[in-house]
Amino acid sequence: MNYAETLGANAKACEKALRCASTEQKNKALAAIRSALTENTEKILSANKADLEAAEKNGMSAAMQDRLRLTPERISGIAAGVEDVIKLDDPVGLTESGSVRPNGMRITKVRVPMGVIGIIYESRPNVTADAAVLCLKAGNAVILRGGKEAYNSNKCLCDIMRSAIASAGFPEDLIQFVDDTTREVTTQLMKCTQYLDVLIPRGGAGLIRAVKENASVPVIETGVGNCHVFVDETANLEMAVNIVDNGKTQRPSVCNAVESLLVHEKAAETFLPMVKERLDKHNVEIRGCTKTAAILGDCVIPATEEDYATEFLDYIISVKIVKDIDEAVDHIGKYSTGHSECIVTNSLANAERFKNEIDAAAVYVNASTRFTDGGMFGFGAEIGISTQKLHARGPMGLRELTSVKYLIDGSGQIR
Repeated sequence: MNYAETLGANAKACEKALRCASTEQKNKALAAIRSALTENTEKILSANKADLEAAEKNGMSAAMQDRLRLTPERISGIAAGVEDVIKLDDPVGLTESGSVRPNGMRITKVRVPMGVIGIIYESRPNVTADAAVLCLKAGNAVILRGGKEAYNSNKCLCDIMRSAIASAGFPEDLIQFVDDTTREVTTQLMKCTQYLDVLIPRGGAGLIRAVKENASVPVIETGVGNCHVFVDETANLEMAVNIVDNGKTQRPSVCNAVESLLVHEKAAETFLPMVKERLDKHNVEIRGCTKTAAILGDCVIPATEEDYATEFLDYIISVKIVKDIDEAVDHIGKYSTGHSECIVTNSLANAERFKNEIDAAAVYVNASTRFTDGGMFGFGAEIGISTQKLHARGPMGLRELTSVKYLIDGSGQIR
């Protein structure tokens, strides 16, 4: 039995204790986690400091360091997220539907935990807590494999949560951390079909692709966000500036950040200098088409096909001037990763066309793509943003971490 299989066997051995637990028991464990995170803030910050020092030494970008960084405020936010999950309805045991067949059999469809969930993710240590908490509330054991750049932070958080759930009467191995961050062990986890019920990758395009190509365990694809904003000819330009600025600069290293800006040719002469002035405050690099360069000048780096297809996760944005909504929709259809797309418009017809024709998990009219988030959607924390169409799409909350089973009550019926 290899290392990943050992973790899987540990999870499977104690999964029943959680699957059969009451909502009250699970919430008690979550409350213990919430308190433990707050009480151990200094310990968590110390572990995170070691990761940040290594990141700076290794030349990690400022945006990615921000993604890695924990502060007292962010730890308080994580603890508040746990409280939000406690308040959410428990999906386990929920009756989805029911019927009585002509032969008298009663069939009921109910929600049940998935079982054992593996999560492979990068950089952001808050994912460690979010994932563990959501899996626990949904009745699942979880195996967490974070990136080596956040190793100390992730291990510290896992150790704290394991002790917390033990104090609430649950086995520690309902939450497990992959200590070994080598590629060999990650591959073992992807092949752990005997013990893992589903594998969820959360990170950049390279990670998602590697998991999809190598996993034997069923995969829910999440995370890659080449998100666009299209400013049409009727848009309120001040609103558009605010939406682009928020989407690009508030937190550029996350998957719902804006990566590409499309501007209708009738709005471009006025709008592009406006948005450049705002983006300049954050030193955002603009990679644009020849028409963009003609308006904004030499500051524009000529955009390539690769630029339009890239999730930068940095202070970089690609820009293209389009002749109409048809060209905008076609461009998004070609380059979108199916995450979040936005139109800024005062045209009801254009708004409806955009909502109907854009194929993405979240489609916005006159609002920032930064809202694609489990907390913002009222789901508490999230396990990730699913960009696929099977089982779950968009922010994945508690319900998306469950499956269903059918309960059949009879009185001796035979076929």
